[in-house]
Amino acid sequence: MTADLMRQLTTHGRRRCDLTPRAHRRRFPRRAGVVACLIPFAGVLFGPAAYAVDPTQMPTPELQARYEGLTHELRCVQCQDEALADSPAGIASDLRGEVRDMLLAGKSDDDVRSFMLARYGDFVLFRPRFVLKNAWLWGAPEVLLVIGVLVMWRVVKKRARLVSADSEPLPDDGSP
Repeated sequence: MTADLMRQLTTHGRRRCDLTPRAHRRRFPRRAGVVACLIPFAGVLFGPAAYAVDPTQMPTPELQARYEGLTHELRCVQCQDEALADSPAGIASDLRGEVRDMLLAGKSDDDVRSFMLARYGDFVLFRPRFVLKNAWLWGAPEVLLVIGVLVMWRVVKKRARLVSADSEPLPDDGSP
């Protein structure tokens, strides 16, 4: 056989008739691998949103709005960075039930907040009240901003004085 005929019949040691079935067999595992990677990704992406949904329905739309407002305003005492409405913790479920029962009993939003504050302290509110023991929390940003402006003003003023006091010409570096 000649070299040209041999090249036509084989490609890298394989016959041309073998190429199509092997290529088809190789493509399927790649697709399966991509699908196998996408399934857990979809679970991570969409799972938590479905897991943390609070299915509680109140009898009237007004009570439902008040319930949702309170559960988004109150912090989960176990998770510490999630609202009661978003927390999957067991204690959050119990506190949501307590809020629901108090609203159905006719309590006001302030009564519910006062009950939670008495039981768990200021920590349970995402927006804590302004009281003397946490006044530093409310005043610290303003104080730090004023200090930063004063320091910046002083540095700029001192540098301006240095530039105006320097009247000597720069030394020649010898370049043409």
